[in-house]
Amino acid sequence: MHPLIAVVAGLVVTQIAILATTVYLHRGLAHRALTLNPAVAVACRTILWLTTGMRPREWAAVHRRHHASTDTPEDPHSPAQVGFWRVQLANAALYRRVARDGVTVRKYARDIPQDALDRVLFDHAFLGLGIGIAILCLVFGWETGLLAAAVHAVSYLMLSGAINALGHTAGRRPHANSATNMQWLALLTAGEGLHNNHHAAPTSARFSLQRWELDPGWWAVRALTGLRLARVRHHDVKLREVA
Repeated sequence: MHPLIAVVAGLVVTQIAILATTVYLHRGLAHRALTLNPAVAVACRTILWLTTGMRPREWAAVHRRHHASTDTPEDPHSPAQVGFWRVQLANAALYRRVARDGVTVRKYARDIPQDALDRVLFDHAFLGLGIGIAILCLVFGWETGLLAAAVHAVSYLMLSGAINALGHTAGRRPHANSATNMQWLALLTAGEGLHNNHHAAPTSARFSLQRWELDPGWWAVRALTGLRLARVRHHDVKLREVA
């Protein structure tokens, strides 16, 4: 076993998964802030299937519900409602519970129908995760591969939880909503830590609203648009001063 290689590999996989999450799931699918080339969209779906097992339409539906009812009893993952540590440590379980309630996906993801790829591949979470772990084991050996998978799972879940837990508890609030900005968290989560900015301008593909703010996810979006693999909905930031 090579522990250092496993840690590095696990963290790299996490950053790839986070980038696909913010660019495709969040900015693209949930908020329609950008449109990706179909081949890029399928690549992102495949990455998320192999690294997280998430169903895109469920993620988008839960996130849209979060924006529709931020920090109210209807919010799927509000630290103000269910407590900081429950969101930080059990964020995935909160997502899953709401996604499978029979109402949220039908109400908030009407524009994201199940397609053939979902039926054959992407709706089968454990198959995707199993293939992803198998790839790591084939590349690094089974011991190092399993450790890398564990490092990825923990780091991805903890960073995702932090966006919703810390992102509604601590940090700066330059705009009038209950989310917060933390630049250090944004650097670890491809810009997602600029959560207050995002709630102020949810249809913007860019989360960095000040010159000194760094949004790695926006850098990726700009690279894709430069290659004509993505189209941004609007470049001007439309602020909405509500939660």
